Formats: sequence, structure tokens, C-alpha cells
Amino acid sequence: MNSVQEIHVLTSILFTLLCFGWTSVSGQFSYSISEEVNPGTSVGNIAKDLNLGVHELEARMFQIVNGEKKKHFEVNLKTGVLFVNDRIDREELCTKARKCTVSVEAVINAPLKLYRLEINIIDVNDNSPSFTSNSQNIEIAESTLPGTKFLVLSAYDADVGQNDISTYKLSTNDHFSLSVNKGEKVSAELILQKPLDREKQSVIRLTLTAVDGGKPVKSGTSQLIINVLDNNDNVPIFAQPLYKSSITENTPLGTSVITVTATDNDEGLNGEIFYSLSNKDQDQILNIFEIDEQTGLLTVKGNINFEEHPAFEIRIQASDRGSPPMTSQCKVLIEVTDLNDNAPEISVTTLINTVKEDTKLGTAIALVSVLDKDGGKNGVVHCNIKSKTPFKLETNYKNYYSLVVDGQLDRETDSYYNMTIIATDEGKPTLTSTKDFIIYISDVNDNAPQFSDAIFDVYLKENTPVGTVLERISAFDADIDQNAQVSFSLVESNSSMQLLSMVNVNSDTGDIINLQSFNFEELKTFQFKVQATDSGVPPLSSNVTVNIFILDENDNNPTILAPYSEHGSVNSETIPYSAEAGYFVAKIRAVDADSGYNALLSYHLSEPKGNNLFRIGTSTGEIRTKRRMSDNDLKTHSLVVLVSDNGEPSLSATVSIDVMVVESTAEVQTQFRHVPTKEDSFSDLNLYLLIAIVSVSVIFLLSLISLIAVRCHRTDSDFSRYSAPMITTHPDGSWSYSKATQQYDVCFSSDTLKSDVVVFPAPFPPVDAELISINSGDTFTRTQTLPNKDKVRP
Repeated sequence: MNSVQEIHVLTSILFTLLCFGWTSVSGQFSYSISEEVNPGTSVGNIAKDLNLGVHELEARMFQIVNGEKKKHFEVNLKTGVLFVNDRIDREELCTKARKCTVSVEAVINAPLKLYRLEINIIDVNDNSPSFTSNSQNIEIAESTLPGTKFLVLSAYDADVGQNDISTYKLSTNDHFSLSVNKGEKVSAELILQKPLDREKQSVIRLTLTAVDGGKPVKSGTSQLIINVLDNNDNVPIFAQPLYKSSITENTPLGTSVITVTATDNDEGLNGEIFYSLSNKDQDQILNIFEIDEQTGLLTVKGNINFEEHPAFEIRIQASDRGSPPMTSQCKVLIEVTDLNDNAPEISVTTLINTVKEDTKLGTAIALVSVLDKDGGKNGVVHCNIKSKTPFKLETNYKNYYSLVVDGQLDRETDSYYNMTIIATDEGKPTLTSTKDFIIYISDVNDNAPQFSDAIFDVYLKENTPVGTVLERISAFDADIDQNAQVSFSLVESNSSMQLLSMVNVNSDTGDIINLQSFNFEELKTFQFKVQATDSGVPPLSSNVTVNIFILDENDNNPTILAPYSEHGSVNSETIPYSAEAGYFVAKIRAVDADSGYNALLSYHLSEPKGNNLFRIGTSTGEIRTKRRMSDNDLKTHSLVVLVSDNGEPSLSATVSIDVMVVESTAEVQTQFRHVPTKEDSFSDLNLYLLIAIVSVSVIFLLSLISLIAVRCHRTDSDFSRYSAPMITTHPDGSWSYSKATQQYDVCFSSDTLKSDVVVFPAPFPPVDAELISINSGDTFTRTQTLPNKDKVRP
């Protein structure tokens, strides 16, 4: 097995190629080029051979990849020509292999295709034959018969084929000729042509020349020094000139291989034979085999590896112990039987460091090559992935695979995969090897930010200082790094200009900050949307609704209504001396711009010390007498009415009233005494006014009747869409009025015609509303609570 077949074709490709789909190997192309050509020499037009336009090469990022240390070939993307990029030395790449092929791969994307290129390196005669020794000593007895052959050292030529050694030549002489043996390897033997005479010439010097068949012819020489020895008549003769045997690789040391035998017709020492391995050109043989010099048994001395030496050619010598000794040779051919002793070797070349999670199905992410040094079925390998993963192996060509995406990738579910590739051969017993590596999945921006809540309700007290953090909006992005960096902003709307002057959102933290102080009496609630956007490309975003509810603060004092004014002015009322207990004196009316508890007013009366003549309804503001008058009572009573709300802290207003006691009811004057009296007759203006009022009343009445008729004819489903108002009558005589979207309290007193109906609107949504009922005893009852204090911002 030559060294080229053992080369791993490893490839590396830029990660940008994986943005496109993968297809199987589109073809295999062969080229030929001579070694030692100048860099830049054209090998072929690869664009033309692949049916590609020259303009496509650069646009589709065509390139040559291989696993060699040197990149011997490259492509000109402007012309499409495949050219030599570096010096090519066939002997360095393939040593003595008869065929030298360099395998490279060409890759083009959009779509991604892989082409295999086999470039045959043609040998040139750039090496001369050479001998391992410049001189060889051969000892021959003068009695040696003509025709006897003597082995000489063989020369070595790094070139192959025609450029290898083709023949040997011997310098002109009278005694020897040369026999050239042309088999797998050209060798030479020296043949004695004429008897030697030691007395005439004891040393003969010849020149052996090895000649190759290249053009131009190259040669190498070695000096043969022949020493002529005194008589030893007979040469040992082997039973056969060629022996054949076989042996299994990895045979244990000391195993017998074959026995060779030779005979010598001489007697005594001249006929005593001993065996040896020739030390000429057999350095490796001497390390692996040894021979018993007495019996001729060849045994194993070293490790026998089929992958290194599928066969052995051994030269064995038989020599006698005469003087001079006579020697003869024979050949032993040993074939090595392969065993399945080499597990497959797996090489993985990842095309990129990480795989994007949106990579398309069929995209190649790595190249896998498997090598088994064994031969036959022992070298047939099957490859697969151990565990279930979203990847699979596709066969490109023999023992070369592509690892491609075979399922949907999701980095948020699996950020990496532990891959194990298993390679199994068909030998007996089966050998298996594994290769472990990790595939990391890189993030793409495929997840929009998600807010922690579906909606944010923020409760804010009015008069909150500018710059207060009302709420911190948070959002989570399942992606990582830049794709998970979230920024916040207000969503533009028709009222965005007004909104921008009210609140602001910190783009980094999500803090909502008020840009102005809010007044509950002017604005009770508003709504806007916040957008969370990541920093991916393209960016993804999501919106959330933020409701701002302004909570009332007790920042308004009660206001006294006409006809009475606040403290500091003179207000007076008169009552008759005969007034009974409960006699109506006056009614104080007040309003509060706040709402809820802050607008719930109570009335309190302050009288001079010791005076216990009057009382005031805490909720109605009606001043009445507690008892009948007595002679001890003063004629003038100065009363101070304090009107307080129920806020924290409570705010109040006061009004002063002087109540004068008169003897008769005729002298009693009320605040309504200034109402103008009717004239005895209608003027024209009054007549027109009366007609207009009657007309409007008729129209209103007809409209009301029509509306009632329409409502009466609506279906049940129509009514189900609305919440009917509900008026509740309490045992104490008070009313409560409630509706789906609002809730009111209606309070009245039945003990006088001057009683008023007071309606209190609820300031919050129904879920947080309160219902306050006021009974005739001037007390109130709460039936619901205000909003959760935890949500209230200071």
C-alpha cells in the first residue's frame, strides 16, 4: 500500500460558506502535471471543466482546499485556471509508488458544492542511480569454474517507471561478464567467464555502472574489487534456486518460516556448509528474520506488519569453510497474510467553529474521513453517529463523509451537542473506533423580548415630585449577547407629543419617570405603551400597555356655598321665640374639589360656652334647635360652623352665623326673603318664555317615551351587554346609586323641605371603588375599600 493512499484529505472552509445549502459531491476530475515544474504552471481550466462562468468563481467564493501541509495547487479566480502554487517533488510525496496522485477538493457555494480533484504527478528523470557503497569486495577462489555467479550490490534510483534503473554495465575485462535480471527490481550478477590465476593477477578491479531509462540518461557507479583466493574445488549448491512461503502478520517471534538446504561435494572443512542472510541491500530483512547457520531454518526475529511489507524477497547464502570459502545464493519469496489488526482512524475537520441555530437543513458543518490500513474486507469501513442528534452523515465518496444538518436547531433548547462518530470495519473480529467532538450552536435573533407582566397598572399620588420613578418595566430575551440586550422606549401615537411631556422611559433600566406633577382634579388616568427592543439584526420588539391611575390627595379645602360666605363676613338668621325643638334655622352647603374620603364633608357647630340650644347635621349641614326657648336664653346667638373633610390630614373651612330670636313669626326673615314677587299680569316676554318652556318639555317627553319604547323591544342579548343602574334603599331612609362604570352615594333628609340630595362620585375603577351610604342618623357606612396601598406611588 503506497503512502498516497494513506494521506488524510482534511479540509477547512470559511464559515461563510455554510450560509448556503449543501449538495453531494458533484463529480471527480483528473489532471496530470509533471513534477518540478515552475510555480504558476497551468494544470487545466477548472472553470471550463466544471461548466462554470469565470465571473461565478469569485462571486461564489470558489477555492481549493486540502489537508496537505503545502498547498501545491491554487485557482486563478479571474481566469478559472488551476495552476501550480508550490514546488512539487514526486519522490517527497510518493517515494517509490508507481502512481502518484494528489487529492484536493474544490468548494463553491450558492449552492454549496464539493468537487474532488485527482492530480497525477508525472515523474521526471531528476535522480541518478546510486549505490550504497562506492566499492564492493568480492573473494573468489582461483579454482572457481567458469559460469559461477556472484551477487553484487544493487543501485537505487528514487525515480520510477522508465526513469528507474533499466540495466547495469560492467567495465571491459577478460574474466567476468554481467547478467542483468529484470523483475520487480532490476539486479545484476557477476559471471566468471575465464578461469582465474592467482599467480598472474591476485586482485581484479572492475567498474559496475547502473543506468536508468530516463531522458537524458543518468547513471551511477561502484568499484568491484575482486580478490583471487587459493583452491577450494566445489561451490555449495542449493536444492532449489527459489523458495516460496507465506506468513501471517503479527506472527510471534521465533516462528519458523521455511528451511533451505544446500550440499557441497567437497570433504572436510571444504564440504562443511553454514547459512547466512546476505547483507547486501537487506538491512530491513536482517531486522525481521534470522537463519540458523547450521540447519538453514529461517525464523521470525522482528515484527511483521502487512501494511509496511506485504511481501519479502530474501537472499540466503550458503558458504563452506574451505580456504578460500565458496559461496552460493538462493532467493526466498514470502507473502504476508493480512490480519484485521488496525482499527479505523477517524479524522474530523469542522468547517466552522459554531453552527448558527437557523442553519438550513442539508448544510454541511464538517468533513469526516476514515482510514483503515488493513486491506480487503479488513479495510472496508462503515461510519455512523452514535446518538440521536439533528445531524447525519452523507457519503461523498469512499471513506469520505459530510456531516450535515438534519433537523431544526434551537440554541435556547440545546446550546451544544456532544458528537460521537463510530467507524466499524468488516474484518473478523470486527474492529471499531470512535471520535468525540463538540458542536456549538451560535445564537441568532429569533426571540423577541418578553415583558414580566401582560399589563402594568401604576398608581400615582397627585402632586408627586417631578423625576420620581413610577415603575420599573422589565423584559427578558431568551437570546444571548447582543441579541438579548434590551432597550425601552415609548411607542409613538397620536398623542405622543403630549405624552412625551408627561412621562419618560429610561432606555437601559426601563424606569418610568414623571416629567410633570399631576393634578387629580384635572387628570385622573391615562394610558401609553412601552416598547422593548433587542439589539439583534434585524431587531425584534414587543409592546406592553401601562395604565397610570392618579390618586387623589387631600389638597383642597372645603368651600362654603352661597348664600353664606366664609368666616369673616356677617351672616344672620332669625327664629321666633315660640320655635319648637327641631325648628329649621339654616342649611350650610359646602363642596370639596377632592374626591372620595377627601371630599366627604362633615359639619360641626361651635356655640358660646353654656349654650346648648342648637345642633347641626354632621352630613347635611342643617342647623336646628335642640329645644324650646326659655327666658334665660340670649336673644342673639353667635354660631361658628366648621366644615371638615375626611382626608389625611383633614382640611376645613368655617362660617359664622348670628341667630337672632324674635317674638313673632312675622318678623322671621329667611335667606329666601329676597325672592321677587309675582306681578299681577304677564308681560309679553313672560308669555313667550312660558310657551318655549312648554314646547321644550313636550319635545323632551316625546323623546323619553321613544327611548323607553326602543329599550323595551331590545332582546335579552342586547340587555346583556349593558349593566343596568341599581338604586338601593337602606332601612334608615338613605339611597345608594350604583352603575357598572361609576358608583355614587345619594344622601337626603326627610325632615324638612330644605333637604338636598348630595351625590358623591367614586374616583377609582369599580374594582377599587367605595360605596358610602349616609343614614338619617348622620352616619356613613363604607361597603368597599380604596385601591391597594401597595400599588400607590408616593
